[in-house]
Amino acid sequence: MHVSGHAVKAFFVALLFLSMTAAVSAQSIAELKKQAAAGDAKAQYNLGVSYVNGEGVARDEAEAVRWFRKAAEQGYVKAQYNLGAAYATGRGIPKDEAEATRWYRKAAEQGLATAQYNLGLKYSDGEGAPKDNAEAARWYRKAAEQGHPLAQYNLGASYATGRGVPKDEAEAYFWLNLGASALDEEVRSARDQVGRNLTPEKRQEIQERCRKWVETHPQNRE
Repeated sequence: MHVSGHAVKAFFVALLFLSMTAAVSAQSIAELKKQAAAGDAKAQYNLGVSYVNGEGVARDEAEAVRWFRKAAEQGYVKAQYNLGAAYATGRGIPKDEAEATRWYRKAAEQGLATAQYNLGLKYSDGEGAPKDNAEAARWYRKAAEQGHPLAQYNLGASYATGRGVPKDEAEAYFWLNLGASALDEEVRSARDQVGRNLTPEKRQEIQERCRKWVETHPQNRE
């Protein structure tokens, strides 16, 4: 019932597109390089995105990482996350799980849900951090409360199995039900499996709780 670390790479790719979606001209790249060289963290991040995507420049992941690092060292949260993901996947830099965890933590502490989720994975898998299911669940919860569906799934799975939190099938059903709306049939199957241990009245009560939760919380895919 647990989502493994394979999701890290997919989120790395997705996040790289957040800041630059329009076509990049040679003139805009020249201006971006000028701003980045002058120390503008957002420009440094966006220049890194350009090198990853090959937009206006030749694709070069090592150069992307160089600019992500400059922005990350200034505290730019998306760059911190992307630098962590680069270390986790070995894209543009030698793979280093401890460094991946370090940069995920910096982004997670600034509130980036995807970083919180991936930091939870590090503790769950014992990669770059001591294996600690309670700490994993703590970070899943932070991301889940921001509407991150994979974190909602993993938090629900934690409650279903008693990994890092007391076993609680009602809480498991709540978080799995929230995650199921954005994920695949496997998640819905896990939710339904847990739900069979609850009365119809309890399931209905939790579904109503989910509806109210969605109305008052963001649905965060980042």
